[in-house]
Amino acid sequence: MARSRSRSKRGSKPAKSRRSKKTEEVVEEVEVVEEGRRLGIDDGMVIITFLLIVTAFFITDYLLGADYAQGLFFKGKFAG
Repeated sequence: MARSRSRSKRGSKPAKSRRSKKTEEVVEEVEVVEEGRRLGIDDGMVIITFLLIVTAFFITDYLLGADYAQGLFFKGKFAG
C-alpha cells in the first residue's frame, strides 16, 4: 500500500532561509525607456472614418452638380 503524504501544517512557523545575510544578491539598476507614441488602431480608425465622410460628401455634391445643377462645388458641371 502506498504511503500518503502528510497534510500541510497551517499553524507552523515559516521556514527560515538558509542563505546568510552576507550572500545577498546585488541587483543592478535598470533604466526604463518609454517608446515614442505611434499611431495605433484607434487613431487609424478615426482617420479612415474622416476620409470616408469627406469623400462621401464630395461624391454627393458632384452627383448633385452633374445631374441637377445643384451643390456647392460642382454647380456649373451640369451634364443633363
